[in-house]
Amino acid sequence: MSNQGFTERDWKLFRKKIAGWQESYMDRLCKEYIRILSSGDDASERFWKIEKRIKKDQKRAGVQCEMSRSEMLFIVMELLKDKAITKDELEEFSEEFKETIRMFTERKVGRY
Repeated sequence: MSNQGFTERDWKLFRKKIAGWQESYMDRLCKEYIRILSSGDDASERFWKIEKRIKKDQKRAGVQCEMSRSEMLFIVMELLKDKAITKDELEEFSEEFKETIRMFTERKVGRY
């Protein structure tokens, strides 16, 4: 148990999984970019849509995040919010962590 809502094992598991989650999320973004670039819009319109979208997306936890214990819960919350991961992907985590996530998602506590 910990007062942060997760265990040392959760932290290690998170560090192990984050790169794969991000890779999968960025793959999905790339497919969305391809759809934008393949649209029948003018080249300038497609360019500016992509530029705006990439600027927004590069700030998301599914693309990059600060790897710190104090931010782990909020990173996972953002990944869930952006549909970069599902709650099913948290199955290996401790009951304490999953309960903390449930509390945040159901009550919209904190930043979310």
